[in-house]
Amino acid sequence: MEKSLTKKSGKGFFRKITGNQLFIPVMALLLLAIINLIVDPGFFKITLGTNNAGNQILSGYLITILDYGSELAILALGMTLVTAASGGQDISVGATIAIAGSAMLRVLCGSTPSPEKLAAPIIVAFIVGCVVGMLCGAFNGALVSFFKIQPMIATLILFTAGRSIAAWINNNQLPIVPDPKFAYFGGFIPGVPIPTTVFIVLICIVIMALVLKFTNLGLYTQSVGINEKSSRLNGINPTLIKFVAFVILGLCVAVAALIKVSRISTINYSVIAKDIEMDAILAVALGGNSLAGGKFNIWASVLGAYVIQFLTTTLYKFNVQSDALAAYKAVVVILLVFFSAPKVREFLSGLGPKIKGFFSRLAKKSSSKNAKKGEVK
Repeated sequence: MEKSLTKKSGKGFFRKITGNQLFIPVMALLLLAIINLIVDPGFFKITLGTNNAGNQILSGYLITILDYGSELAILALGMTLVTAASGGQDISVGATIAIAGSAMLRVLCGSTPSPEKLAAPIIVAFIVGCVVGMLCGAFNGALVSFFKIQPMIATLILFTAGRSIAAWINNNQLPIVPDPKFAYFGGFIPGVPIPTTVFIVLICIVIMALVLKFTNLGLYTQSVGINEKSSRLNGINPTLIKFVAFVILGLCVAVAALIKVSRISTINYSVIAKDIEMDAILAVALGGNSLAGGKFNIWASVLGAYVIQFLTTTLYKFNVQSDALAAYKAVVVILLVFFSAPKVREFLSGLGPKIKGFFSRLAKKSSSKNAKKGEVK
């Protein structure tokens, strides 16, 4: 009786671990950490140095992961809500970043850029970028929620035309922001050795957490994603929830655009945020969220974003060409789909007790052999 209870509790324990939504991203993070630790223990080294401006900054691979993973984590926040509410994904994220970033530069530099001063304050440019990003999100949201178009088809419009629109906003010019303070958002604030992007993503996470905690947005989003008809019968407006999810994603895109543009104080319409929408979708999937909509976990998506950046930084460290990164990420997608399969999860949950039982039997055999040797003596 006691043995059966022990087996059941063991199975329940391992099933609980493998069934946890954070299991896959945490295991992926540990695997990448172990590989880098074996190949190069200096991967985790953080040093204090100076940048070109003479300010002290922290540097190292981990700082790079935190820095460049932050913009992806911000996008994952909005993409998680869109996926949960609509059961689809927004593939126009990269193009929308180009549009919002181009609008910011237009406000900052004006129609005739000056090499000495800004045409408007940075805060005004950021607000305009947020409005533009939210309008793009509202456009996608209207197509999905009001016109019932599949999210991937609806967002294909801006995915195709977005970068051309971004170039049109600045008359196909590449204005350069003359104020060095603008570069703080994508770099370092003098006297602060930690990248500014880390603080920006923390602010975004805190705001999202407060919104989900003190409003019914999270509950309504999950309800609409699970069963839209039942949600409507319970007084929830699925059209509004989907529309709001896309608008929030547009706001997240604007924040990411601020970071992207401020890194170089200008914009390259064809290259900026290229393929970042695929990384954002992969972050949501890696976090264990269902791409068909429904229940979601914001924290898992954020962790998934940093895992993807961890993978990207590791591949760059191994001198993998940027054109080949997609192939390696495709392998991650295949493994993700494999380990997310119910039968594989069931096998993994039952594997733990079997391993534990094997070692316990091995220990019993060794103890019985030692006991026999003692009797012979």
